Amino acid sequence: MADFRSSILSELDWRGFVHQSTDEEAIDELLVDKRINLYCGFDPTASSLQVGNLLPLMMLAFFRRHGHQPLAIVGGATGLIGDPSGKDEERNLLDEEALQANLDGISDQMDRVLERAVEMHPETLGTAPGNLPSGSTPLLNNADWLGELSFLEMLRDIGKDFRVNSMINKESVRDRLEEREQGISYTEFSYMVLQAYDFYHLYREHDCQLQVGGSDQWGNITAGADLIRRKLGETAHGITAPLITTASGEKLGKTAEGTVWLDPDRTSPYEFYQYWVRRDDKETPQLLRMFTFLPHEEVEEMTATIEAGDNRGEVQEKLAWEVTSLVHGKDAADFASRASDVLYGETIEGMTDEELAKIFSDVPSTTLDRDRLTGEGIEIRDLFVETDLQSSRGAAKRLIRQGGGYLNNEQIEDLRYHVTTDDLASESMLVLRSGKKNYHLVQVE
Repeated sequence: MADFRSSILSELDWRGFVHQSTDEEAIDELLVDKRINLYCGFDPTASSLQVGNLLPLMMLAFFRRHGHQPLAIVGGATGLIGDPSGKDEERNLLDEEALQANLDGISDQMDRVLERAVEMHPETLGTAPGNLPSGSTPLLNNADWLGELSFLEMLRDIGKDFRVNSMINKESVRDRLEEREQGISYTEFSYMVLQAYDFYHLYREHDCQLQVGGSDQWGNITAGADLIRRKLGETAHGITAPLITTASGEKLGKTAEGTVWLDPDRTSPYEFYQYWVRRDDKETPQLLRMFTFLPHEEVEEMTATIEAGDNRGEVQEKLAWEVTSLVHGKDAADFASRASDVLYGETIEGMTDEELAKIFSDVPSTTLDRDRLTGEGIEIRDLFVETDLQSSRGAAKRLIRQGGGYLNNEQIEDLRYHVTTDDLASESMLVLRSGKKNYHLVQVE
């Protein structure tokens, strides 16, 4: 690791964010001397951000925690075109109604994440030239300035500062030319010019001296810095984070079931939590550094636990709680953790109907009249048969004798046990289990 004077660059370097930079020494001096404005752009290709978008968002969060002022830019204009960087094929163009819905969704998510970022782990807040920025992080839409430019203005005032041979040599464009049969459209090719203009506009109007992003944005970031130098004679900078992949080589946030979204309606907080719990030991130390605000010492202790072979999943559980808390809030993280414990066998008690319904939303259910559980109640073997967990009383008897019958995750030992309202795990629900994973939710009315 380099020996940086600024607290934020030291932090980013330790956590593994500094992959490419325009001039590390100059950036370090800039960050030591004053509080700066910086930005990262997010294209509204969907109504929600996904786990892959968290990486550049975390960079903005760390800058904010060290006293600098991040700006979050949503691409209301560039989103109508589509960035060729890192894409195998040209994006479908969005209509304005779909674009606005996407802008609203991701803007709200960015604001919530960046707000929670300064509330979590106050013991690791950094030192900086200024106090922590107060209020919401400014969210700007590049349609507000790009939409005012005519085609002729863009060609005359901006296009003349770009050289086609230099643009073709940018990795994001070169790869599309070499790897696609259909090549690259002029629309996609123009994207670099528009994003470079974003940096130029933000430098001029908001004194924004630094742009951050993923490594696939390096060509666009340096194009913007070049445009600022050509038109204003000033120096602007860029930092990119490395591409993060899982131990199996997949992009972060991609699973066999699809994309892991930040929208709780598209990926529930429990599913989101489980994504992080399932991370491989090999990738977990890097994820702890980049996606949490935990102290260095704690991260290093957990890394040592993994390297010693002593981790039994508790490190991934800590990672999952921290990231879920950042994205969905502490209550959602606590619930996801509790739900995970329940599904892995913890005794079910003291929960609400709503909580149980969420945890077991995907399992079969049966409704019983409350009168049937009053007095003597229902014999456990009959209840296993009635819920189709077992085919007969004889099968239920064998299940219980073999230790595979559970009521609210407590093993049933008495073949003639009678289930009554005293066994309810919540106001009106109880949970049966056959074996390790066959659950059935019983609703009492």
